This record gives sequence, C-alpha cells and structure tokens, in this order.
Amino acid sequence: MGKGVKAAVVGGVFAVMLGGAGYGAYNIVSAVSGGGSGSSAAGSKETGPPDEGEVEETSRSFFAAWEKGEAAQAASYTNNAQEAGALLTAYGDDAHIGEVGITPGRATGATVPFTVKATVTFDGKSEELSYESKLTVVRGKTTGRALVDWQPSVVHPDLKEGDTLVTEKSTQPPIEAVGRDGTVLTKEEYPSLGPILDTLRQKYGEKVGGTPGVELVIRHAEGTTGEGTTGEAAADTPLLTLAEGEPGRLRTTLSATAQAAAEKAVRQYAESSVVAVKPSTGEVLAVANHRGDGYNAAFQGQVAPGSTMKIITAAMLIDNGVTSMNGPAPCPPSAMWKGQTFKNLPGMEPNEGATLANSFLRSCNTGFIKLIDEEPLSEASLTQEAQERFGLGRNDWKTGIASFDGSVPAVSGPDQAANAIGQGQVQMNPLNMASVTATAITGTFRQPYLVPSDLDGRQFAQAKGLPAGTASQLKQMMWLTATQGTAREAMAGLEGDIGAKTGSAEVDGKTTSDSWFTGFREDVAAAAMVQQGGHGGDAAGPIVAAVLRAAG
Repeated sequence: MGKGVKAAVVGGVFAVMLGGAGYGAYNIVSAVSGGGSGSSAAGSKETGPPDEGEVEETSRSFFAAWEKGEAAQAASYTNNAQEAGALLTAYGDDAHIGEVGITPGRATGATVPFTVKATVTFDGKSEELSYESKLTVVRGKTTGRALVDWQPSVVHPDLKEGDTLVTEKSTQPPIEAVGRDGTVLTKEEYPSLGPILDTLRQKYGEKVGGTPGVELVIRHAEGTTGEGTTGEAAADTPLLTLAEGEPGRLRTTLSATAQAAAEKAVRQYAESSVVAVKPSTGEVLAVANHRGDGYNAAFQGQVAPGSTMKIITAAMLIDNGVTSMNGPAPCPPSAMWKGQTFKNLPGMEPNEGATLANSFLRSCNTGFIKLIDEEPLSEASLTQEAQERFGLGRNDWKTGIASFDGSVPAVSGPDQAANAIGQGQVQMNPLNMASVTATAITGTFRQPYLVPSDLDGRQFAQAKGLPAGTASQLKQMMWLTATQGTAREAMAGLEGDIGAKTGSAEVDGKTTSDSWFTGFREDVAAAAMVQQGGHGGDAAGPIVAAVLRAAG
C-alpha cells in the first residue's frame, strides 16, 4: 500500500485529523472478538447504535490508516481484524495498489459512502484505479467500541467472502467471445454474461490462442462463485488492465438478439434467471441472471420447479399407458397420498370428468396425484422417465461451463406425490426446464451446450427421448395451455407454433412462491424462474415471452 498519502476529505463532512486516532497498539485478539483494540472510538458508549460523532471518528480513522498503508492499524478499527488485516495487506502487497486517496460522502445513519482513487503499479506499468464503496459503523459486542462492520465489499464492492485482490501477468489469455452470427459478446454490452465470460476465458483462453496481459483481478475462493460450488476452480474477475493481452476468438452458441432480450427481461424482476435453447440442436441461445451475487442460477440453480414438472409427469403417465391426452385425469378439490392432503390453487373449480389435457392446461395438482399409484407405476417411475427420456439427474451434462443437470430422486411417502407436481425433492433450474420443453416437443433429447464440443472433445450426454406419440401429445397440451390455459395471458400476441407450461413452487419459510414458466415458439424453447415471484404467469411468464418474441 502507498505511504504518506493524506486524506482527501470534501464537503466538510469530516475534519481532517491524521495521526490523532489514539487507539494504541493493534490487538488482534480483542479485535476478532468484536472489541478491536484500545479504548472506545468515541468516549466509551457501551450500548445502542453508534452516534453521529462515533460514525465520523471511526470511519475517518479507518480511512486514514488505509490510505497510509497501515493494514493492521486500519483492521483494528473493524470488528474482524484478522480477515480485514489479511485483505488490506493483500491490497498493497499482492494487488500492488498504492497512492490511495479516500473521499468520504455524506453519512446516512451509520453508513458512510466513499470514493477510492489509487494507482496500480506492476512490472513497470501503472494505471489509475477509481471506484465507490461504503461501510457501516456498528457497536462492538464485547467492548462497546464503535467499529467498522467488516465485509470484504468495504475494500471493493465486488469482493465477497473468501475473495482477494491480485495484480499479475494473467493466468489465461483474454478471449473475444462471439455469438452464432459473429457478434462480439462483451460484459459491457451484456452485463449478465460477465461471470460466464470470465469462466469461458479461464477454461478456453489457452485453447483459442492469444497472449496474456497484466491485470488487477478478484481471485475467488477455490471452487466457488456466488452461492454455489462449481466443482471446478472459480474464474478470476478482471477489474483493471495494465497491459493488454492478445485475445483469442471463442465461438459460442449464443444469439446476440436473444441475449439482449433476455438481459432486458430479467432486469424487471429481482432474483430472476432465464435460458433459451434451440430444440433442433441443443444450442444455448441465451442465458441471463438478475442477481446481486453473480451466481449463475440459470445453469446451476437447484430449486423446486413447481408445476412445470408436470411435463415430465404427463410423459410418464402417457409412456406407461396410465392415461393419454384425451384420457381421464379427474381433478377433485383435494387428494390424499400417504397421509398427506394435497390441494389445488385457490379458486380452481373441481372437475371429476377432466382429461389429462384439461388438468394440464389448468395445472390441477390433484389430477396428477390421483394417477401416480396406477399400474404399472412404481416409486422409481418418475425418476426413470426423467433420466432415460429427458436426460436429467445423471450428472453427465457437459455444456462448456459448470451446470447442474437436475435431480428427480426416487422417493416414498408424501414426497412421491410432491415430486410429481414439482415440489418435494425435485430440483431444477431454467437450463433443465428449457431442455425438458425441447425434448417434449421434438421427442429427441439433445444435451444443451454453450460451446461447441470440438473445441475440447467433450462427449455430450445421451438419452433415448420420447416416443413420437408422447411428444405429439405433450406439444398439443402445451399449445392448449398457451392458448386456453394458465399461460394464455403471458403468451398473448405470440404467433406461430407455440406452447407453454406454468409453475409455482412453494418454498419453506417464504410466504410467496417461486414463479416458473417454460414455453416454446417455433425452434426456440425458453424457461425462467423468479424466486418469490408468485404465480408462474405473473413474473417468469413475461420473461419467457419476451425472449421467445425476440428469438422466434
């Protein structure tokens, strides 16, 4: 870290008082316990939230030490001196960031926004670095001191637990990722693709040529990114380029038009994800997430898909001769299974004479649960249908980046019925459900992929797909759902060969269900989820419709 840089304080928010903190020697034991070191930062106020003066003095002292490169001293003003000290030390020693100047903004309560301007210098090359962050001052639990509530994002807003900063010659050459029509795909133009492009660079940078440059990067905790474990080393996130490398050209399956529509659509809803695929080939046309954690939930999510699962359950019923599209699937008000009562959505009229198509288009839970104990079905039938016909749950998809290929475990008891309607122990993500729709309407399972297999010799997963008669009935039932059923409002205005299925998945501890929707238009299938988005047609439906409208 840089030495001897004075605080840059504007607007009269804080008085400039360098060297006057008076906190005494750095004490890692008391700091880790929430007490920091020495006496109180503002006159030993033992309880309650820090007052305005404490917020001002604590943040000012922290900034002054950080600017001067005194990592241990700066860490002593936080409630986790060990982690803060390690990251602040890396800031200077590993990231080679110096000449640090911090300009505080106006505090809002105990939260202080600030701007950092610094210089990154490595191997004779220097670049200016500027960014904004914020900190919050809290009361230390053991000593009552006012302390910076330690989060890695204090040092840089993109840092998360386990991350650090490093400046070095890049471990991988940069890539120029291009879509199926040759459009260059950048994180500036398509922000949701940022983490995916970083991962593609890590995996394929050396395979497509190019030469590495020098960069300041976020180095993530091994094997994790966002809220999930990838099963492979996490890609660095570049922040600043000091010396340009020569990018290699990487072909992807993405459609720039579909990707742009997906990015715009997910921005309308928090915690939303969408994937579009080309059923005739398995190519991924778009993948977008709107999340604060950078997690690729579209490919890696593992949550219940609600009634979109009824596509697979309907296929199981048809394939095993239990019923058919025009065969019986009575829809009573409730259904009992192994001691648990299942009901339909509020307001659904019962229909004891319903066909499978009618129960499907209205998304009647009881109509499906009433049939899952019919001969020749067993506890394993739904699992077998998912694995053998739809290629799910075998952990063998090779899309080009980390992905989860669904899970439909064979279970007994109430979860057997819950699984059939997309609850219980079933886990899916939008990639899985877009693939399910593609298989349902074509009868052929084609493993989704983002990068051509000839680049690295990957072997795509195989499954036997569906009989032509089953696929024909599923496609017709999805058309009825899109034109007469629960998906009609979301799919309104879409012309051509269309179909859809809605889903709402209840989540333990949440009052609002997850919204799910999957649909197709011509040779495009898409699926979306919006966590705590409500009914399937309310949030996920408009996302899918927007992508189908742009890509169809």
